[in-house]
Amino acid sequence: MATTSPRSALHLAGTLLTATVALYMALVAFGNITDFGTNQAFVQHVLAMDTTFKDDDLMWRAITSKGLQDTAYVAIIVWEVIAALVLIYGTWLWTRRDDLRARRFSTYGLLMVMLLFGAGFIAIGGEWFSMWQSEDWNGLDAALRVFLLSGVALVVVQLPSVER
Repeated sequence: MATTSPRSALHLAGTLLTATVALYMALVAFGNITDFGTNQAFVQHVLAMDTTFKDDDLMWRAITSKGLQDTAYVAIIVWEVIAALVLIYGTWLWTRRDDLRARRFSTYGLLMVMLLFGAGFIAIGGEWFSMWQSEDWNGLDAALRVFLLSGVALVVVQLPSVER
C-alpha cells in the first residue's frame, strides 16, 4: 500500500495553495483590466472619501483628483498582475519539484498579495481613507479574506520539509 510521505504532502499543500492564490490574483487582475470601470469607481469613492462621515478632521486626506485616483488604480492593477505572474511561476516551480526556488517565489508573491490587501486596502484604504465608514464602498471584509488566505498559504510554504 502506497502512503504519502510528509514531504510529498507538504509539497502538494504548497503547490495547491500557491496555485489557488495565483488563480485568484490572475482573475482579479483580469477582471480589473477587462471591466476597468467597476473597480475604478470603487477606488475613486474610497480615495475621495465621499461616502464617509465627512468629519472635517479627516476630510483633508481625501484625494479628489481623477488623475491621481486613476494612477492609484492602475498601480494596483500592475501590482496584481506582477503578483499573479510571480505566483504562477512559483506554482510552476512546485510542479517541477524545485522546492527551494518554488518556496522563494511563492513567498515573494504571497507577500506581495499580503502587502496589497493588508497595507494597501486594510491599512491605507480602511483607516487612512476611512473606508470602514462607508456602507457602499467598504472592501475590508473581502481584503481580510484574501489577506488571511495568503497568510495561511505563506505559513504552509514556509514549513520546513521533512527529510527521511
